[in-house]
Amino acid sequence: TLEQHCEIEFEKIRSTGFKNAEFSKDTDIKTGSKGDYIYRESDERGNEIISIMFEMKNESDGTSTKKKNEDFFKELDKDRTEKGCEYAVLVSLLEDGSELYNTGIVDVSHRYPKMYVIRPQFFIPMITLLRNAALNSLQYKSELALVKAQNVDITNFEDSLTAFKEGFARNYNLASRKFHDAIEEIDKTIRLLEKIKDNLIGSENNLRLANNKADDLTIKKLTRGNPTMAAKFAELGKVGSEDDERV
Repeated sequence: TLEQHCEIEFEKIRSTGFKNAEFSKDTDIKTGSKGDYIYRESDERGNEIISIMFEMKNESDGTSTKKKNEDFFKELDKDRTEKGCEYAVLVSLLEDGSELYNTGIVDVSHRYPKMYVIRPQFFIPMITLLRNAALNSLQYKSELALVKAQNVDITNFEDSLTAFKEGFARNYNLASRKFHDAIEEIDKTIRLLEKIKDNLIGSENNLRLANNKADDLTIKKLTRGNPTMAAKFAELGKVGSEDDERV
């Protein structure tokens, strides 16, 4: 079959320079569809160099109705996208009388991105062509990945710095507010104590005045303007004098 032909052709050249490459059947049907084969290759550090979704079609794959290559473009592009492949290649024996497809590698990326249609004899040259182009751009990919990583580091640093500034400002505002609240409470307490002090001083003055008045109190002052009480005290004074004389 066409699939077996492509698999055998790849195994012939695997050991010559494709040691880090994988060429295997697409068995993942979680998305509801799958291609025929996926080619993936990575460098020693695990960075992907290239990935290709392959679909193989010949006349026996269909019904009695003749199929065209373009009938499979949409599904192939869907499989390429869902499986995360960079390129899509249709290896086809369909439309065997087509002058276009019989000329060699046909670029149909104007219909679907990074898609090609080839005859089986161009299977290995197609892989080699795309692989060499990918290897040439690998350095730029590595540099781009490094720049992206550096940008991420800078972004993380800036985010951390911003978070620290915001956290510090928030804590400072809380501390400042509590400090001012405490100062205000102290001022209130001082004002209250001063009021109590004034009241105590006022009470002391009143007590001193009362004491002075008590010390200055005499019979004469008590009976002033009160003849009755004056007579009583005078009488008491006379009685007291007589008692002293008898003694």
